[in-house]
Amino acid sequence: MGSPDRECAVILVGGPTKGTRFRPLSLNVPKPLFPLAGQPMVHHPISACRRIPNLAQIYLIGFYEEREFALYVSALSNELRVPVRYLREDKPHGSAGGLYSFRDYIMEDNPSHIVLLNCDVCCSFPLPEMLDAHKRYGGMGTVLVIKVSAESASQFGELVADPVTNELLHYTEKPETFVSDLINCGVYIFTPDIFNAIEDVFTERKDRANIRRVTSFEALQSATKALPADYVRLDQDILSPLAGKKVLYTYETLDFWEQIKTPGMSLKCSALYLSQFRHTSPQLLAAGDGARRATITGDVYIHPSAKVHPSAKIGPNVSISANARIGAGVRLISCIILDDVEIKENAVVIHSIVGWKSSIGKWSRVQGEGDYNAKLGITILGEAVTVEDEVVVINSIVLPNKTLNVSVQEEIIL
Repeated sequence: MGSPDRECAVILVGGPTKGTRFRPLSLNVPKPLFPLAGQPMVHHPISACRRIPNLAQIYLIGFYEEREFALYVSALSNELRVPVRYLREDKPHGSAGGLYSFRDYIMEDNPSHIVLLNCDVCCSFPLPEMLDAHKRYGGMGTVLVIKVSAESASQFGELVADPVTNELLHYTEKPETFVSDLINCGVYIFTPDIFNAIEDVFTERKDRANIRRVTSFEALQSATKALPADYVRLDQDILSPLAGKKVLYTYETLDFWEQIKTPGMSLKCSALYLSQFRHTSPQLLAAGDGARRATITGDVYIHPSAKVHPSAKIGPNVSISANARIGAGVRLISCIILDDVEIKENAVVIHSIVGWKSSIGKWSRVQGEGDYNAKLGITILGEAVTVEDEVVVINSIVLPNKTLNVSVQEEIIL
């Protein structure tokens, strides 16, 4: 018997220019390290990678400063007992170009397959099942797909697959007209042949540039549209041209899937991950009946260092981070409470994210209407915001270091 296949996982984490829709929360912490269900966003795909048999290495690729990930990565490698390494791109190379620029690292352990995930995707990551399907198909790549409503499909990469063989027949990124209700989930498994496919794109671009010696006027016009030669996108440059050539296949998930682009979606995804903990990590969920511990309803995560008064009522969909202090009679529903927050007696927080070191006064109310897609659908307090006693904050975004002593509604407070 030969040695078992070794596998390698790569998670694309993006960079500081990418998380702009995630402000004001990304002003403090790289978006991939923002906690959902009490764990950094990137921790959920990493945990899923642990279920891949014979996993040799996990790489995070992005263009954040290395120091922003150093602490997290070293702690994680020890915890998982799988080497985790952060690789910093010198500049954005596109999803496929970034993968290619670190091919020597990725191929170091001679993996049979490369599992590629986007960090801002929230799903159950059925990686072992997907890997089994990929081996059965015998192609170069397998794409995780999900059925969505026809109305929302156009926001994503739409694809057509053979209903019998699951072969990817057609792929188009964010089409203007309806193509299919099957969309790309941003989770892939490839054989190392993906590097040849990316190289072919580079070669084809160079050849095209050499053949067309254009006039200076034409060059000026096309230069505004042309991508840098080393910028290769996985969807438009690899998936679209290779669809229908019997090398790419699809694996459909029937579970949940969301993209985490905005703070509102992070609150929704925190709820999805908390409910998944029931099956995968029930020990992370809090319990309490209001006697010696706070009353807990639904799925709630409370960091061991947080102090919660027994008369508080918490849940459903609440996560409370390190060193938070939750006072008597407080009511928390559908919210993320970050590190070092203090919520004083009888305050209420609903459909909101409360930033690090913020403080909410007695009998105050911080609330959103809970529309995760609307710009002001949830209330967000940035870092070190003080809401004074008996102040009501509804459907608002408050930037860091502000003090609110009057009530506000539907406002962005700069």
